[in-house]
Amino acid sequence: MAPNVVGSTFILAETALTDTNNNNKITSSPSTPSSDLLTPTVNSKRCDLSSDDVSTRDKDHLKKPYKVEIVWRNVIAFIILHTGAFYGLYLAFAELAILEFLFGYSLIFIGGIGITGGAHRLWAHRSYKAKLPLRIMLMLFDTLAFQDSIYVWARDHRVHHKFTDTNADPYSSRRGFFFSHMGWLMCRKHPDVVEKGKLIDLSDLEADPVIRFQRKYFVMLMPLCCFVLPAIIPYMAWGAPLMRSFFICSVLRYTISLHGTWTVNSLAHMYGTKPYDKNISPVESKLVSYVALGEGWHNYHHIFPWDYKAAELGRFPNVTVHILNLFGKIGQAYDMKTVSREMILRRTKRTGDGSYPFLLKDLNNNEPEMADVSADMLSRLDHEKEKVFIWGWDDKDISEDDRNLVHILDKKDM
Repeated sequence: MAPNVVGSTFILAETALTDTNNNNKITSSPSTPSSDLLTPTVNSKRCDLSSDDVSTRDKDHLKKPYKVEIVWRNVIAFIILHTGAFYGLYLAFAELAILEFLFGYSLIFIGGIGITGGAHRLWAHRSYKAKLPLRIMLMLFDTLAFQDSIYVWARDHRVHHKFTDTNADPYSSRRGFFFSHMGWLMCRKHPDVVEKGKLIDLSDLEADPVIRFQRKYFVMLMPLCCFVLPAIIPYMAWGAPLMRSFFICSVLRYTISLHGTWTVNSLAHMYGTKPYDKNISPVESKLVSYVALGEGWHNYHHIFPWDYKAAELGRFPNVTVHILNLFGKIGQAYDMKTVSREMILRRTKRTGDGSYPFLLKDLNNNEPEMADVSADMLSRLDHEKEKVFIWGWDDKDISEDDRNLVHILDKKDM
């Protein structure tokens, strides 16, 4: 996160991808600095990504001569941010600012849901649908988290999934822990990120009025939601010193939120098991799932990115699933997609590292019962001949067999 993905207005100019323009479809002009998106050069019609040049992810990593260009403005900004966060941590303990710390933690949780349930699972992967009230709420929560606009977040994350571990991966783990964690925000993007990023369809994001609103007013909404209100509320509510509230509830809280998301890019691509596919970098990490509200089951998520649970199981610590299920019960979330057991068993048996926790055979040593699926269909569930990865449900490269076997909860014809 995938991720995945984190940025701020001071990062946009040097690190953004080339924007796309969807021919005559609805687009918007963001109020962020004009340099946050390069001039459109291609349309956002779905492009054919099945060509051979995108199937050699193991061969093209850093194959081109590439000199890293550090963006010193971003480096300085991160130094200032982390210095303020350490000062906020000091104040929390030195002055026993328990109420401010708890308030800041609650904001981390709320903003985190905006990222995990909104920018990630809803908009980046289209793993479920949401009615307007829920979309507005998730947009506001996402703005509180201030990890760039939803449009930029989802765009970068789709590129990450489509071109994982290649030059076109914005935060490739193959370039080291620090780069995948936060270093990618301190240098200009590899040219392949910009070039292949043009191939990702973003028309659904451009057509969403909630995303268009956030993009247009992001520069104004961000300081208010991320820094001003978190400092003002404790001051007004219980008379907490304003500067103390600022450093704890705004700066420290924001820094912790960033690192929580960054662990999905770094830790969840390096340290853990690979029960679903041992040939890719993403891993299953319970630690990251605690930190990132359920986003640490990353080996599964990269194989089945359209599952709204972002994991095979929805139990704790996958907090985001329980919240989405709650919204599903009141009718705000619907068409929640999840992967069938047949697909999971076949994939783990073929490409897993052997750590899959469930039995692949019953007590009589027979294959699991799959009476509702033909043998021919099962034989094509292994994705053995796929040349590209999938970024989410609306990716045209999902096979029809996969679509037919996906379970959709609370399905509505809307």
